[in-house]
Amino acid sequence: MTDVPTGMTGASLRLDKWLWFARFFKSRSLAARQCQAGRVRVNSARVLKPSTLVRVGDVLTFSQARVVRVVRICALGVRRGPAVEARALYQDLSPPAASAPPAAPCLAARPRGAGRPTKAQRRALVALRGGER
Repeated sequence: MTDVPTGMTGASLRLDKWLWFARFFKSRSLAARQCQAGRVRVNSARVLKPSTLVRVGDVLTFSQARVVRVVRICALGVRRGPAVEARALYQDLSPPAASAPPAAPCLAARPRGAGRPTKAQRRALVALRGGER
């Protein structure tokens, strides 16, 4: 009899458990909540149950901190280990984040602590905003 952990047999693992093992979510209940809300896709199919089984080679798509993550499962975990171990469970297929263009300086902004604007400055601000007071 061989003692092979169930996560390493290559069969399958619950989706919420795998997301937690791979450290995408702080708790398993958060991962389950994302699944129940329909915010996770497995191989382009929307998932509503955290008990959905995932296998090596499946592609997951979900949002995390306002970024859409696309990952391919490379291994099924046995435990929630350190971050280095968690990164070995998946291959990140997400497109590189596009850098946002630098924000234009606000012309109506005043330095903090500059006091109240003068009458001429107030009129300039109203004209800049394009309207009557």
